[in-house]
Amino acid sequence: MTQVEAPAWTPMTAEEREAFDRDGYIVVPSVLSESEIEAGRAAILGYYEKQKSEGKLSATGALHQLSPIAHVPELAFLIDHPKAFKYIWSLLGWNLHIYHSHIDVHPKLHEQQKEWWHWHQDGGRQNREIETDPRPMLSVKLAYWFSDVSETGRGNFTVLPGSHKTNWLPGPPSRGVPWPQPEGATQITANAGDLVVFDRRIWHARSDNYSDITRVGAFFGYTPRWIAMRDENADLPNRPEWAGLNEVQKQLLGGFGNGDGDHQWGHYPETTPLYGALKERGLLDSSIPALIP
Repeated sequence: MTQVEAPAWTPMTAEEREAFDRDGYIVVPSVLSESEIEAGRAAILGYYEKQKSEGKLSATGALHQLSPIAHVPELAFLIDHPKAFKYIWSLLGWNLHIYHSHIDVHPKLHEQQKEWWHWHQDGGRQNREIETDPRPMLSVKLAYWFSDVSETGRGNFTVLPGSHKTNWLPGPPSRGVPWPQPEGATQITANAGDLVVFDRRIWHARSDNYSDITRVGAFFGYTPRWIAMRDENADLPNRPEWAGLNEVQKQLLGGFGNGDGDHQWGHYPETTPLYGALKERGLLDSSIPALIP
């Protein structure tokens, strides 16, 4: 399993926090080293080739695999990578886990696709059942890039900057109706090794890839532990690679605690690994409510 050289933990900066609050996302360059890019890309493409040989890809040859750590455990180094994870605990605090994650591989499309409407906010029924305006953030996602999306048209992550505080976006009567992109749609460009941090509420979509570069990415969504996990990680503690994870990684993958609701509600910070890691480093900033025990 890939090990990351651990730099000192530091919180996100005030400037980054301001940009995130304004735009709903930030792009952080060069988060991954060349060796980490190589290891992550090889692991994802190795799994892609396996799925391809078993006839499990989409009709366009694409892969969208949920619960990636259960399928590609070599990627576990990404879930608490210190250069990326700092944005998660800075925004969400210590009582959290990964609730929804996926890896994606999208090779070149050889035929022009209809302009289907893929725009959405993450969270599913949270967006129907929470009545406030705007709805609460609740979760933050990390998007790691293992391919060059430094130009548009490469399957770029596409957003409406600042839309994370807008509950409703005008669109077609159903997703099965071709519909033009909303005004202001922006394809985010990034190099391999770059990171996009985004608020789950930002309206976003994946653009089509018509380039010769296969799009490769890994996405991890973090939320408080009192929100149920979508990822299917129940068997991970029974597998040999579990012993190679650190305690914070185990917490993030849902395998920590005694299984009762009180622990997930954050009533026992002293036995929650991420709380201990932040406390040890003097990073429990009392000005941020989610970091207060």
